Amino acid sequence: MNRFEYVEARLHDDEIFVSRDRNVKIYDGDHKTEYEEGEVVLTTHRLFWGRPGEIARAATTLCLSLRHVISLSEETASSYFFGRKTRYILYLREPPPDKAPGPIDHSPHSHIKLSGKNGLTQEFGSALRQTIEARIWEVLVIPKPLSVASNSQNSHGGDNPAQLRLKMRTGIGGIERSIEAKAKETDDNIALAFQDLNVLMAMAKDMVAISKVISTKIREQKGEISDDETVRFKSYLLSLGIEDPVTRENFSSNSDYFRSLAQQICELLLDPIEEQGGMMSLADVYCRVNRARGLELLSAEDLLHACQQLNGPIKLRKFPSGAMVLQLESQDDELVAADTLEKVKMSKSLAVEELAKELGISLLLAKERLLAAERLGKVCRDESIEGLRFYPNLLLHRDS
Repeated sequence: MNRFEYVEARLHDDEIFVSRDRNVKIYDGDHKTEYEEGEVVLTTHRLFWGRPGEIARAATTLCLSLRHVISLSEETASSYFFGRKTRYILYLREPPPDKAPGPIDHSPHSHIKLSGKNGLTQEFGSALRQTIEARIWEVLVIPKPLSVASNSQNSHGGDNPAQLRLKMRTGIGGIERSIEAKAKETDDNIALAFQDLNVLMAMAKDMVAISKVISTKIREQKGEISDDETVRFKSYLLSLGIEDPVTRENFSSNSDYFRSLAQQICELLLDPIEEQGGMMSLADVYCRVNRARGLELLSAEDLLHACQQLNGPIKLRKFPSGAMVLQLESQDDELVAADTLEKVKMSKSLAVEELAKELGISLLLAKERLLAAERLGKVCRDESIEGLRFYPNLLLHRDS
């Protein structure tokens, strides 16, 4: 709050009204202040706050110069009475020594929050973000003031048409220059990324060609693999992790293709699934398999058909929630539920994200573990505005 100033309620010559919102309160850091139920007016250079109708008629009002803003982020808050709402966090620079007097001289916080009973409107939040990103104040000169009241209620009511056109051209020109600069930066980054991608694709093609030669020689059990081929093959494997992929064109029927693909998936994922506790979500399976296949990518439909052909030691399982995973056949729900119960007991209670972090697994698998333990009576749930948590089921396991 020590970045705010008391200023005259007027706009400068090159300053343009952008948006406004009502019922807004200001937080100093995470702490509430007395500045509640106010009106905010956003311009290309500043943010004004005042009591309803105060900005239009007051000689001075509370003002934050947008040049103090480093960045903007959002947070979602929940309230029992008002539901979910969005707050905007403005991270600020240290106040300059020539700053005009404001509501407070010193603050330990480097950010403020703008909020309200129902949160700020999406239109105002979008306008605030775009204005801060455009940073028009860095390219526009601000010589003399105009009324904030006339601009906030009727854009530039006191200007003649020539002045208004000049302001609009200046403001739009600043925004266009900012957009052009960001577009050029994006183009440069894309060009650099494609340079790296071309190198990767060339390496992958060489690696796939060598792996096919080696696989053919091994299958036919004739000819020798040269030391040079072995060294290059290992080098590519270490850098990319790609193996000789099963492809559809090598099979005369879909059934043979899917059976061979299922066998390769089983060989590829057996160890990783064991390391993850016996289960892996189908989304993770899709990413791992395609990463290993290099340029020969699988469609999600082909992957699902192949997983349906698995008959051990991995199988496809669909949970009541609809989530699908690959699971070890040796995986037993009773053992998993018992292990989950031990984790819950050790922490007294666990949320889904806490179990996922502790076991190093995805949120989906953590939730299914807890739901499986719940179905078997090992744990019970508590749902509140703070979220979903699971506790040991003391009604059925009093001795434990």
